[in-house]
Amino acid sequence: MKILVINCGSSSLKYRLYELETEQVMARGIAERVGQSSSILHHFPRGKEKVSHAIPIPDHEFAFRQMMKLLTHPSYGVIRTAKEIAAVGHRVVHGGEKFSRSVRITEEVKNTIRECIHLAPLHNPPNLTGIEAAEKVLPGVPQVACFDTAFHQTLPPYAYLYGIPYELYSKNGIRRYGFHGTSHHYVAKRTAFVLKRPLEELKVITCHLGNGSSITAVKEGKSVDTSMGFTPLEGTVMGSRCGDLDPAIVLFLQEKEGLGPEEMNDLLNKKSGVLGISGLSSDMRDIEKAALSGHERASLALEVFTYRVRKYIGAYSAVMGGVDVITFTAGIGENQALIREKICQGLEFLGVRIDSCRNQGGKAEKIISTDDSPVKVLVVPTDEELMIARETASVLELIS
Repeated sequence: MKILVINCGSSSLKYRLYELETEQVMARGIAERVGQSSSILHHFPRGKEKVSHAIPIPDHEFAFRQMMKLLTHPSYGVIRTAKEIAAVGHRVVHGGEKFSRSVRITEEVKNTIRECIHLAPLHNPPNLTGIEAAEKVLPGVPQVACFDTAFHQTLPPYAYLYGIPYELYSKNGIRRYGFHGTSHHYVAKRTAFVLKRPLEELKVITCHLGNGSSITAVKEGKSVDTSMGFTPLEGTVMGSRCGDLDPAIVLFLQEKEGLGPEEMNDLLNKKSGVLGISGLSSDMRDIEKAALSGHERASLALEVFTYRVRKYIGAYSAVMGGVDVITFTAGIGENQALIREKICQGLEFLGVRIDSCRNQGGKAEKIISTDDSPVKVLVVPTDEELMIARETASVLELIS
């Protein structure tokens, strides 16, 4: 049984085709620069050579049709006909307060996704476009929406409400939503599997550290707090996002620097974070390399980044009344041992003891704490697409 997973961006369409029984990726690919003259489609079939086509791709429906031609091509395809696809799972960034789990897509669901566009104006529209393209190209094939925000709908009101007039929450939905939910959910479940313990018995802090970073407290299998808020701008310092900020700074800078709303948004999202502090790069690999070479502001950016993550770990340990395991994932969390080590320095009082040898090495699923560490520390590579495939199958009851 085959599940097709789609992640549709404003100018891209990413896909993976899974064999459900084995959970193996049969093919993956991406259509880039959709709607532009320089568009290109890359296709990676399992066990075969990569295929790239530089062709005009005017819209996402066209991209979807080209994807299906590649998947069913006699030479570099992996299925004979589209009828082999049992279902399509879609990544949808924002489900607001409407969705606390993945759902089968209906007209009502699509309308609700549209209602959430004001909460994610850059993401929900292309997500919806991908759904509509799939419906046209694969009519009758069931579609499932998997929401980045859904896992965090278990946050209690005291964790998701801001200290502003309650009427603004009631009227405009201003609250903490959290993001990276699919990743946090997958990693928490995988952590429990590695430790051979029920997730419902664990207090887990998952650290999704990449160019966009978020920390989540998972208690008894449920998200009880998370660092990203109303938007993905809140939380720990990130590649080019500022993270937590005194809101008065925004008003101060607008007045002092003469910045309008769009310029302010650009500054906070694209010119801040470790990029803004270092003046060098938003990529933590560049920051680490420069810091080790003596670059003063890169060293400062590294310290700020690791300090903020450590601060959240401490806070979430208090929120849950303790912590059993800390898990690192995503680009930085999976690959940069020095940053993991620096984050854990100072957490010995919680019972965190890192094994420096285990912590070294490339991307792999592993326990990096010592055998006698009261708090276990893991590295678990995230797999949001696989989680979407599993959620799709579960919603449609394709698996027992």
